[in-house]
Amino acid sequence: MSAIACVRIHTSQFPENVRRDLRESLRTRRVNHKFHYDSVKQTQKWLALHQAYSPTRNDADCQAIYDRGFEAAAARMKAKAVHVIGLGCGGGQKDTRLLKLLKAGGRKVFYTPCDVSSAMTLVARQAALSALPEKNCFPFVCDLATADDLPDVLATRHSSVVTFFGMIPNFEPQLILPKLASLIRKKDCLLFSANLAPGKDYAAGVKKVLPQYDNPLTRDWLKTFLLDLGIEHNDGKLLFEIGNDPAGSGLKRIVACFHFTRSLRIETDGEVFSFRPGNMIQLFFSYRYTPALVSRTLGRHGLEVCDQWITRSEEEGVFLCRKK
Repeated sequence: MSAIACVRIHTSQFPENVRRDLRESLRTRRVNHKFHYDSVKQTQKWLALHQAYSPTRNDADCQAIYDRGFEAAAARMKAKAVHVIGLGCGGGQKDTRLLKLLKAGGRKVFYTPCDVSSAMTLVARQAALSALPEKNCFPFVCDLATADDLPDVLATRHSSVVTFFGMIPNFEPQLILPKLASLIRKKDCLLFSANLAPGKDYAAGVKKVLPQYDNPLTRDWLKTFLLDLGIEHNDGKLLFEIGNDPAGSGLKRIVACFHFTRSLRIETDGEVFSFRPGNMIQLFFSYRYTPALVSRTLGRHGLEVCDQWITRSEEEGVFLCRKK
């Protein structure tokens, strides 16, 4: 293995644009989620949180539905060469399982791990090298929320499987789904996962999963962003609540906001931001879906669910999709 890793970085993650997005986050008091993955320290805290609470780590049934999704995607791809594009690749463990399955089927496999965090992208690259040679791996750092040229920069010569695992909860669906749809060609497929609200009562299901968010590891991870800005623990309280999608889609989401109890000023990049008692800043949100809401929401953006696999707990679903 080479001592050097070549990583492409999109302009959305160039320093001047990251500073712009930070100022915008503080100005609007709605934090771009990428700032929770910005440092190696935050990446490590997220990985620990994922290990402790993610169903993919703690529920064998959840791992099984991903495997069934991988098998279906591999069976669907008839080409001799397949390019896997892992959007929001995280640590790359799930993508690597798919890569190994495609390789076992005799295909030549390529992989683009894509994440907003360079540290996370390198972790995914390291995992993928157990399945393919370095020359077939193309790590790519990008902010999916702000990049408007994804079809150009992620274009491939081969049929593609685009994966989007665990990402849809943290994006406004009306903003991210058109971008996803623009990447899927007729010969491609999308393998997509969503955190679900279990049971027949949607609101009760969202309430049931709230402890997966309101816990010490999540609080520690989210507060890292504030602490790095100079905001202290005793400057306010971090509260979790369930709210409706502001866009009026009918979706519900879990929201984490830091409520200030002290006055303070933050200066970054020459701009001053003032907070007073009673002010708050939204640190995080996570939409919860049902299988029916997934199909309906994707359908609005030209994507069709071909098959789906739901855990017995009804808290996680994997969906194989194609262009309508």
